[in-house]
Amino acid sequence: MKVSEMLAGAELNQVAGESGNGNGIKGAYIGDLLSLVMSRALEGNLWITIQAHENIVAVASLVEVSAIVVCEGIHVEPGTVAKANELDIPIFESKASAFELAKTMIGLGIQ
Repeated sequence: MKVSEMLAGAELNQVAGESGNGNGIKGAYIGDLLSLVMSRALEGNLWITIQAHENIVAVASLVEVSAIVVCEGIHVEPGTVAKANELDIPIFESKASAFELAKTMIGLGIQ
């Protein structure tokens, strides 16, 4: 599944990285502790988190996740948006909880 296909099937607000919407999604990782994301998320994962600061873009780039979804209605910081646009990393905001997003992603076929 591509990021653009996931976007069509979920209630998400894209705030950055539209040029990366062709990225393929291979599973998902839910986590907020950046060191755990660096050691456990896999290349191509969709990353669901509550973190919204610029360091999430650095971690996403390092791990090569396909996209980031910031949940719980948290808004992404402007510096984060700028860095994500620079590196073509799609970032979305959602009012849903991580659990609700996980259910939605499973329903879309992302596991």
